Amino acid sequence: MLALFYIFIAVAIGVSFWQITRIMNFRGIIATDDDNKKQGTYAIYFMVFLYAMMIYCLIFMNVIMLPESASFEGEHDDNLFNITFWLIGIVQFFMQFLIFYFTFKYRGKKGQKAKFYSDSHKLEAIWTITPAVVLVLLIGYGLWQWNNIMDLSNSEDPVVIEVYSQQFRWDARYAGEDNTLGFGNVNFIKGINTMGVDMSDKNSADDKQVTELYLPKGRKVHFKFRSQDVLHSAYMPHFRAQMNCVPGMVTEFGFTPKYTTDEMRQNPEVIEKTNGINKIRKAKGEDPYVFDYLLLCNKICGASHYNMQMKITVVEQDEYDKWIAEQPTLSSVIK
Repeated sequence: MLALFYIFIAVAIGVSFWQITRIMNFRGIIATDDDNKKQGTYAIYFMVFLYAMMIYCLIFMNVIMLPESASFEGEHDDNLFNITFWLIGIVQFFMQFLIFYFTFKYRGKKGQKAKFYSDSHKLEAIWTITPAVVLVLLIGYGLWQWNNIMDLSNSEDPVVIEVYSQQFRWDARYAGEDNTLGFGNVNFIKGINTMGVDMSDKNSADDKQVTELYLPKGRKVHFKFRSQDVLHSAYMPHFRAQMNCVPGMVTEFGFTPKYTTDEMRQNPEVIEKTNGINKIRKAKGEDPYVFDYLLLCNKICGASHYNMQMKITVVEQDEYDKWIAEQPTLSSVIK
C-alpha cells in the first residue's frame, strides 16, 4: 500500500512538471476575440452547473444533516447556524453570478480597453463596515449562547454526571443523593476503581458508576469531564454539545434534553435517515440500524478513536428515577 502511495506521488509530480512545460509553451501566444468568447461562454456554462449542484445539495442532500436539536439550549446553535448559512448562501449566490457574468460580458475584445478606476471611499466604507457589523452581531449571539451553556450556577436540581475518557472508552459516574461528586484523580485508579475515585471522600460513597448514560427529559444535566491519558473530546451531536476532555483538569457544560429517545425515533428526519441507512445495510446483509443518541470522541485520539462511543438514552423523569435507583453505589462495589 505504501509503495502504491509513492507511485501515486511520483506520477502526480510528473504530471505537474508536464503541465508547467505546457504553460511555458503558451508564451507569445495572443488570445483572439474568438478565444475570449469561448472562455466567457464556458464560464456561463460552469455557472449554470454550479448553481444546479448547489440546488441539488440543498434539496436532496439535506437528509445527511442532523435533525433538529434534542436539547433546548441547542436550539440557539441551530438558529446561529441557519442565520450564518443563509447570509453566506445569499451573498455567495449573488457574487458567483457577478463573477461569471462579468467574465462573459467584459471578456477581452480587440480595440476595447479596461477602464482604470483608482478607488472609492464610499464603496470601501460599505464593504468594510457592513461585514464588521454582521460579524459583531453573530459573534455577540455566539458568546451569549456560550454563556448560556456554560453558566450552570442558576440550575435548579440538575443531574450531576462525571464523564471519564480513556483510550478507547467512556465511563460515567452519577452523583448520589447529595448531588455532589466525590474527588477523582488518576492516582486513585486501582483494580475495579477504574475512574480513580477517592473513596476516602465522604461524597464518593453514594456515587454510581455506569457504562451507559440515562438522562431525564426536561431536566438540566450538568456534565463534568476528565481524561485519563490523552486529549479527548466529548461530542453529543444531537444535543449540539461538545467539550474537550483534558488530562489533569475538569471541564464542564450543561444542557436540558428536549425529546426522549423514543420521541426522537419518530422524528420525520430521523425516520428518513434511518430508512436510508437500513437500505444500504440490507444490501450488505447487515442487521438493521435503530436510532440512538450517542456520546462520541471528536478528537483523533488513537487507532480505535472511531470506536469510542457510549449510548445515551433519554427517558421521562419517572423512568429515570427507577433506573438510577437500581444502580449500585460505589461504596457497595469498591471495598
